[in-house]
Amino acid sequence: MPHTLDITALPTLDLSQFEGTAQQRYEFLENLRHAARDVGFFYLTGHGIDGALLKQVQDLARQFFALPDSEKTAVGMINSAHFRGYNRAASEITRGKPDQREQFDIGAEREALPLQPDSPFWARLQGPNQWPESLPELKPLLLDWQQAMTRMSLRLLQAFAQALSLRSDAFDQLYGDKPNEHIKLMRYPGQPVDASNQGVGAHKDSGFLSFLLQDEQAGLQVEIEEGRWIDALPRENTLVVNIGELLELATNGYLRATVHRVVSPPPGSERLSIAFFLGAQLDATVPLYHLPTALLREARGPASDPLNPLFRDVGWNYLKGRLRSHPDVAQRFYADALLPQAPVRKTA
Repeated sequence: MPHTLDITALPTLDLSQFEGTAQQRYEFLENLRHAARDVGFFYLTGHGIDGALLKQVQDLARQFFALPDSEKTAVGMINSAHFRGYNRAASEITRGKPDQREQFDIGAEREALPLQPDSPFWARLQGPNQWPESLPELKPLLLDWQQAMTRMSLRLLQAFAQALSLRSDAFDQLYGDKPNEHIKLMRYPGQPVDASNQGVGAHKDSGFLSFLLQDEQAGLQVEIEEGRWIDALPRENTLVVNIGELLELATNGYLRATVHRVVSPPPGSERLSIAFFLGAQLDATVPLYHLPTALLREARGPASDPLNPLFRDVGWNYLKGRLRSHPDVAQRFYADALLPQAPVRKTA
């Protein structure tokens, strides 16, 4: 394992090598395992997502953010018990401080679950998205991209399983036919030099895998070791991939969920980025996978924040993050979940 002081840039992996020769496949799996353990972040090329589709997604995202405020707030997240929709800048909270970005959240397009008095609170998370009426082409395009990203990311998860000497289908039980797919369109406006530069505060992602499509404006930073950050500079037709906390939990900390942040762009500029998060089914429970002895020796244990503990129950873990990040939606639709007598899940 390289010393963290030797890491000055994110590694680059080519997913097409996973389908290449036996030697290419072996080298890819070795590089994947080391990148995910030593850094927790990497650039992904050869992902198979059409560059024209990526450009269309970016173009329509810009068109969405250019809509009048009245049209964006008409699909505000405050209207959705499923945490779907638009938020103005400074609406989402990370580590107690507002993030200076506006955003639009989309999940899997599914019917709301029928709720019973004893239904878990997280059952309210599933449901339809909100879509702006004046931009009808946004829905089919984002849902097409969502499905393309899901297919690609599940293939990458099979590669992760093999890199860890597990069965290639080891993670399949967590996804079934209803993976928790989440898209976030994000626009970071330029900030005055005397204002907060927290585009989004330092955090770890809570799911399994995250993919980020960046425009040309820098801003994403990765904490390689405590207090030392490196820039994840934009690269054309390349996705930035990082490990989420649940994958770290599933491997007892062998794979690394790394703290990262986005610094606001300077005045007169803006940053557009689009994230895709792959999570397990809401009713799944994350097991502890049995890694080979050689890998277990290198497992560091999951680094759970005492103020933000991890749950193996996927639905509860996902809901916990939503409630913390969006207190206005929490108060409107989950006031009963915030009561002192509300059920408490055991931490991992």
